[in-house]
Amino acid sequence: MARRFGVSPATVRSWERRYGVGPTDHETGRHRRWSPQDVAVLDVMCGLTARGVAPGEAARVALRSAADPAGASRGAEADEVPSPGAERPAAPGGRSALPVGPVRPECRGLARAAVRLDAAKVSRILRTVVADLGTVTAWTEVMAPALRAAGRKWATGGDRYVEVEHLLSWHVSTALRVVADRQGDARPGPCALLAGTPGELHTLPLDALVAGLAERRLPCLILGPAVPAPALLEAVRRTGPAAVALWAQSAHTADHPLARQTAEVAWGGRGSRSRPTVLVAGPGWAPRRIPDELIRPHDLPSALDHIERLLTV
Repeated sequence: MARRFGVSPATVRSWERRYGVGPTDHETGRHRRWSPQDVAVLDVMCGLTARGVAPGEAARVALRSAADPAGASRGAEADEVPSPGAERPAAPGGRSALPVGPVRPECRGLARAAVRLDAAKVSRILRTVVADLGTVTAWTEVMAPALRAAGRKWATGGDRYVEVEHLLSWHVSTALRVVADRQGDARPGPCALLAGTPGELHTLPLDALVAGLAERRLPCLILGPAVPAPALLEAVRRTGPAAVALWAQSAHTADHPLARQTAEVAWGGRGSRSRPTVLVAGPGWAPRRIPDELIRPHDLPSALDHIERLLTV
């Protein structure tokens, strides 16, 4: 049953011991038998906890579903799903759970669904948090903590958890790009150019930045990961952006000479030439001092605020 629903055996046993969610058929000296009704109750339990419902409340609804499926469904929709920002006690997760720490219930639900490889629930949770919370809060309080937890689990568990990280990354990127498609509604004026440094393949935070700019109706052009230096500089010359954001996840990919060179690219007619303001974003830039002519935002909100000021001068 644990393998079927993507939770640990310890979690299943804990739910049975604490809440009575388990096999109802006990015979001395024999394995416990799960009836179809027992399986249905556990299915409801897993579905609700994946959405961030506290285990005790989820168990109450799941057990009620055995007697009244329609009523349980109404209860889950009406009063069991926590409101944004509500604090819930963490569910027991066993060794297979993602260690997300003290986070929003939506983040815990997202992590549970990702571990179960439940793509449909992952997608639904992400769509809901983006719509309800907005890009900045959805990224900083739900998406990013779940992604970091998946990365830590992968690092300590070997290749076993790479599928969880890949599934989560793909759906996070998809949810953010739905918002980024609103670029057609951007106000006229100079744009921001966003790119990963040469060799940098991890650029999900740039997807979040694009989505945040789209919510503010600010125009931008994203070139994606691992942009070669000549291609980046040529794009800056051709588009004349007011701001250029260069993302580097690690010190190995943080190209400091390229950042300074980008800040020196000029365009426009003689006597009216302009240069971009360069933002160096990501943890890769941290180990070294950043020159005064460059801006290093420390999080998504500050990056958005810097770019908005540069684009609306």
